[in-house]
Amino acid sequence: MSAPQSIETVTTGADKAKLAAAAVLLLGALVAFYALSKQGPLLQWAALLVLLAASVAAFFTAEQGRSLIAYGRESARELRKVVWPSRKEALQMTGYVFAFVVVMGLFLWLTDKTLEWVLYDLVLGWKR
Repeated sequence: MSAPQSIETVTTGADKAKLAAAAVLLLGALVAFYALSKQGPLLQWAALLVLLAASVAAFFTAEQGRSLIAYGRESARELRKVVWPSRKEALQMTGYVFAFVVVMGLFLWLTDKTLEWVLYDLVLGWKR
C-alpha cells in the first residue's frame, strides 16, 4: 500500500473572487427574500431562487466547486465497486448480532447479580 500523496492546492485570486461572489450572492438572496416581502410571494421566491442559482453556479466554477464535483464522481465510482451481501447473508449476520446481544446481556446480568450477592450478602452482610 502506498503512502498517501500530499496534495497542495493553490488558490488563485480568481478562485477567491468566485467564492466571495458566491457568498455575496447567497447573502443577497437572503436579503432580497426579506426585502421583497411586500412585493408578493412570487417575486420574493423568484429573487431567492435566481440568486441562489447564481451563487451555486459561482461556487461550482471555482476550484473548490470543481473539486467537490470530482469527489462526488469518485465516491459514486467507488460505491459501484462495493460487493453488497445477499439477502440470506444479511439475515444471517443480523441473527448473529441479535444472538450476541442476548448472550452478552445474560452475561452482564449474571455478572451484576453475582457481584451484588458477593458484595451485599457476603462482604457487607446486608441480607435482604
